[in-house]
Amino acid sequence: MERSVLGRLDRAARLWPDKTMLKDSERSLTFSEFSGLTKRIGTALAERTAPGKPIAVLSGRHVYTPAAYLGIVRAGCFYAPMDGDVPKARLNQVLSVIDADLMVVDRDHLEVAKELEFKGELAVLEDLAEAKADDAVLAEREETLINTSPLYVIFTSGSTGKPKGVITSHLSLMTYIDAVGKVLSINETDICGNQAPLDYIAAIRDIYFPISFGATTYIIPTSEVSIPTTLFATLNREKITSICWSVSGLEVPAKMGAFKVCKPEFIKKVCFSGSVMSSKLLRMWQDALPDALYVNQYGPTETTASCTYYVIPGKVEEDTVLPIGKPYDNYKIILLNEDGTQTPRGEIGQICVGGPALALGYYNNPEVTAASFITSPVNGMYGERIYKTGDLGRWAEDGELEFHGRMDRQVKHFGHRIELGEVEDAARRVDGVENCCALYNKEKEVLWLFYEGAADSKAIVMYFRENMPAFMVPRKLKQLDKLPALPNGKTDMQALKGYF
Repeated sequence: MERSVLGRLDRAARLWPDKTMLKDSERSLTFSEFSGLTKRIGTALAERTAPGKPIAVLSGRHVYTPAAYLGIVRAGCFYAPMDGDVPKARLNQVLSVIDADLMVVDRDHLEVAKELEFKGELAVLEDLAEAKADDAVLAEREETLINTSPLYVIFTSGSTGKPKGVITSHLSLMTYIDAVGKVLSINETDICGNQAPLDYIAAIRDIYFPISFGATTYIIPTSEVSIPTTLFATLNREKITSICWSVSGLEVPAKMGAFKVCKPEFIKKVCFSGSVMSSKLLRMWQDALPDALYVNQYGPTETTASCTYYVIPGKVEEDTVLPIGKPYDNYKIILLNEDGTQTPRGEIGQICVGGPALALGYYNNPEVTAASFITSPVNGMYGERIYKTGDLGRWAEDGELEFHGRMDRQVKHFGHRIELGEVEDAARRVDGVENCCALYNKEKEVLWLFYEGAADSKAIVMYFRENMPAFMVPRKLKQLDKLPALPNGKTDMQALKGYF
């Protein structure tokens, strides 16, 4: 049994020493170079801190950043990645939760780090990389790790406004990477295109696919991500074969007409998650790349990125609603009613997840951990730990799991229970609606629909009146050039509520 991701890294360095593991716009690292770099960083960090400690990381989109992460692991510690481009107030919130004594920072972000409310030691990444590796020290530190040791803490938004640090173990990460790698058939011939920020949960695939399967990852510069035609040209230049992106990452190039100019010639595997994919825009990808494998993923950070998947069997129609499929290997899905009883097949209940890929909990937040990670109420024989996602699902007759939105997005309007996601699904079927978000102003009892696209608001209302119950017709519609988005690509609903 593997006790940590370091065994995988050492194996990869032996099998593919001279193969490129990571590449950015300025430099590249082979597996051997990457492994050696992590050993030097790990040795330098071991001189500064005890094992088992959290170490914050503030670094940019380059190959040295993942090396910092794994160097921290070499030191027997776990990393808490941060994006230097987010507001300082957010970084200070993260630092207040993680309460680390040490921060690894690249030179480009050193001045930012000095301006933060951080009282610990700043270790410059480029200086750590110049240290001499000490194999004896590293062996001692590796002995302190077991497969349930923390690997990283990734921060998500909290309902109180304070970010929550999700603690993921080595076992959880390896369980997920093995499962998704099997579905996508990732191997040493793949070149992955990283689009997600390196501190974001979606980036774990781009970091650990190489370590686990010998793939190569190209870290796409932000300047090339933001222009769809440039993005596609980059995918072709780097011969990218596999992309695991957020839904918004796939939708933007399709919306902006990038396929009319060129198409990614080498892509064979397309995996997406984070929100509901527009079937209309997915069809554009399928028409351009008909031979690619398309996989819809579902799952929160607390389940190590995703817990279910659906391999799309053929070209979708514009009104196709994609299921979220079945559990990955070594994941378990159960649906629960509000009273804790198991939801009968065919009915809607809260999606709960079990298995070794579950997070260890929320860092330094035992109360919220206890509320979200519970003992399964339907298993009276032994203590089975599950995570309550807050999402609603239903097992369809064909055995696929359907997504029915958030529990906190189910509202009562004029005595009728409405799932706001259903309103959004209906709006997406209207010609000219490219993206949308439905919200409810409870105080004024008004159903709002915010949308992108050329559709006329009267046409949208007419569609709803002809196809939906009267109580589901939005009373207020607002056309926007672009829906406001959070750093993870999801719609910023709090910003939209400013229109109320």
